[in-house]
Amino acid sequence: MDFLKGRISLPPLPVGKRWVLPIFVSSLVFAFLLLTSLNMGMLASLSTLNAALFSPDIDTSTPSPAPSPPLQPPPPPAVIIPRLAYLISGSKGDLDCLWRTLYALYHPRNIYVLHLDLKSPVAERKNLAARVANQSLFSMVGNVHVISKANMVTYRGATMVANTLHACAILLKKSKDWDWFINLSASDYPLVTQDDLLFTFSKLPKNLNFLEHTSVLGWKEEQRAKPLIIDPGLYKKSKSDVFWVSPKRELPNAFKLFTGSAWMVLTREFIEFCIWGWDNLPRTLLMYYTNFLSSPEGYFQTVICNSQEFNSTAVNHDLHYITWDNPPKQHPHILTLNDTAKMIKSNFPFARKFKKNDPVLDKIDAELLRRPKNAVVPGGWCAGTPKCSNISDEGRLDPGPGSQRLAQLMDKIVLFDSFKLDQCK
Repeated sequence: MDFLKGRISLPPLPVGKRWVLPIFVSSLVFAFLLLTSLNMGMLASLSTLNAALFSPDIDTSTPSPAPSPPLQPPPPPAVIIPRLAYLISGSKGDLDCLWRTLYALYHPRNIYVLHLDLKSPVAERKNLAARVANQSLFSMVGNVHVISKANMVTYRGATMVANTLHACAILLKKSKDWDWFINLSASDYPLVTQDDLLFTFSKLPKNLNFLEHTSVLGWKEEQRAKPLIIDPGLYKKSKSDVFWVSPKRELPNAFKLFTGSAWMVLTREFIEFCIWGWDNLPRTLLMYYTNFLSSPEGYFQTVICNSQEFNSTAVNHDLHYITWDNPPKQHPHILTLNDTAKMIKSNFPFARKFKKNDPVLDKIDAELLRRPKNAVVPGGWCAGTPKCSNISDEGRLDPGPGSQRLAQLMDKIVLFDSFKLDQCK
């Protein structure tokens, strides 16, 4: 067979199959590009690919984060209820008065040191220790302590200061978990409940020291600051009054003298300063006041007002209602029922001086303290327990009208604008 020379002509494809070849080639190209993209890590996620292929109108950009909720204010700080450390002291014949005052002051949050001085009979001092040991509530809580080795105390001499410092040292040894020290005598009595007092002090700065003070000595310059006295209580077992020696001394120029009341409310930090004395000032002044008449009315005032660390913490008030006869005597006026209205109106938390079992004490118990006879003052700590014989919640307070009176007092002596102007002047 002869072959024709030139272009070979293929027979024409059917019309329905003319697009098969382009589609086949296009599929091969698409598959090649797809495999290449996978190998190079450039292929988007399946979800993004589906969105791009099938939902081209949907925005696939990263959504904006949801707005943060508004910041909430921090919760208010919890109220910290303070603890008080008491010294209640007495002398011969003061056992029952001291015991009644302790019952009127008792609260399980506080700590107490009791002292009957060396003038009181041994039987009285043993009786006091036995009462504390046999009182079920005191034994359960363990916050009432008796100074077993009694001190000789002369009010007008340095032995009263030494006894106060002794009690402070015992309180610090027993516990450092207290905020204020309060010294009282067996002839003192509270005019508010401990719930009232603790509630009020929980709202105060913890560095405030309450002690009456002034540098204006007046007649005390010639009759107390310059004379030299000896307190026999420092070296004798029997009690006798102070006596004077010659010559007189001049006023000091190494420090400034201050005077005031022997009754005070002092912070634990200041008490530690007086006991430990990381500055030598407390020891120096203790030796100076050894020969000072009525040193309890000047030692702590002079220490705090000559200390740069503590002089800005002094509040010029002793928190006591005290009145004096006219003309004044060595001891304050004895308070009676006739003084009740004035005591309450003063808004002070403590008063002195009372006679043993005076009717005014019964009135204070009934109307101000709500204290049953021969029982401690009820409070939030013993709610629901018969005669407060047990503790339901030590930290629960039930303040009454006394807290309102105390608030008025603190507004006057602590929160008024000229508070700083009355410090150590």
